[in-house]
Amino acid sequence: MSAALDPVDWLLFSLSRAFRSPLAVFVQIQGCVICLTLAIGWAFAAYVRNREINRMKDAMKCGNSFAFLCHDINELEHSNQVNLPRVTVVMPLKGFGEHNLHNWKSQITSLYGGPLEFLFVVESTEDPAYHAVSRLIRDFKDDVDAKIILAGLSTTCSQKIHNQLVGVERMHKDTKYVLFLDDDVMLHPGSIGALTAEMEKNPEIFIQTGYPLDLPSGSLGSYCIYEYHMPCSMGFATGGKTFFLWGGCMMMHADDFRRDNYGVVSGLRDGGYSDDMTLAAIAGAHKRLITSPPVAVFPHPLASDLSFSRYWNYLRKQTFVLESYISRVNWLMNRGLFSFHCYLSWGFVAPYFMAAVHIAAALQIYIKGYSYEETTCTTSGLLLASCLAICTLTELLSMWNLTRIEVQLCNMLSPEAPKLSLDYYNWSLV
Repeated sequence: MSAALDPVDWLLFSLSRAFRSPLAVFVQIQGCVICLTLAIGWAFAAYVRNREINRMKDAMKCGNSFAFLCHDINELEHSNQVNLPRVTVVMPLKGFGEHNLHNWKSQITSLYGGPLEFLFVVESTEDPAYHAVSRLIRDFKDDVDAKIILAGLSTTCSQKIHNQLVGVERMHKDTKYVLFLDDDVMLHPGSIGALTAEMEKNPEIFIQTGYPLDLPSGSLGSYCIYEYHMPCSMGFATGGKTFFLWGGCMMMHADDFRRDNYGVVSGLRDGGYSDDMTLAAIAGAHKRLITSPPVAVFPHPLASDLSFSRYWNYLRKQTFVLESYISRVNWLMNRGLFSFHCYLSWGFVAPYFMAAVHIAAALQIYIKGYSYEETTCTTSGLLLASCLAICTLTELLSMWNLTRIEVQLCNMLSPEAPKLSLDYYNWSLV
């Protein structure tokens, strides 16, 4: 019977039959489950973000035109503002990218009403960021308390962590909270105030964090990064307690660094490679609270020249982070996370390959006029492919809805900034 088929067709139909084995069916059903799990996770994240949008709208209906800063307009009274705690913003810098200057301006033009200082920390004057930041500080010298610090070359940890620790050493003696920001974070005017308010409400918070909303530039690499970050965004859209931590935005108690509480300084300084992974491990080991408020979502414009090779290099670095650890338990967790990531990645990709084979086999039967008896083809393969297509469509709609809501939230949190829009997203690339 197989002699009547072309060699290529015979291989195609053989694969299609093999992909209807119990194990192959399990893999394809697992792909559907992964898609639906992502869809549910994004739907919950969209609910949390949308709830914050509705709260802001309700506040504006009640006459609070400054709802993007705080829900209760009475908090803007002078008697409240003068009692706000001092915050030091530490920004470890390296290099000068396409959007860095715009991001820095959004950070230093915060509308936080309490004492605020900004520390830009670079390795040396040879860093391209040094001259750009120096010009920025000169332009805003009468409006903000900002300075640039030379940290020197790191010898015991990553350069970013070294810059952060040098910044902490130089912060004001009365600083109550320290906020670490990356140069790719575009802050909203009320972001620092919102983070500080949460810290004041709940002193048990160890770290407050947020997460970026990627704005693809149009290149394939930028959409790959957008796709990579979207599943992670679910862990930061809880509206409260989370186990995840993003190093681009971390607010902590300054005294934790002054006293080296829980080993935060020594843990970072002595061999630390990834700031967020190290601090998340410390928080987990000491049962400390990490939270992510619903307003902590930040526009993240991606570089226009972000190629696929640069994305691949980024992915390799993200994987290498899992090779760093602070304890044996942390090492085991990172190994488990790496294995889980690999398993889910292949578990997500394999069903699409199988579905493509089923569809190709069905098309060959239709185009070349093979009989179903001749190829022993059944409809089960197409049924599985159809289920995967439906689950994928559900997943994409959920991702689109979350992106739409986060874009709307960012626009409300930064009313004076240029409006973000979904029109810039190429959904065929997505």
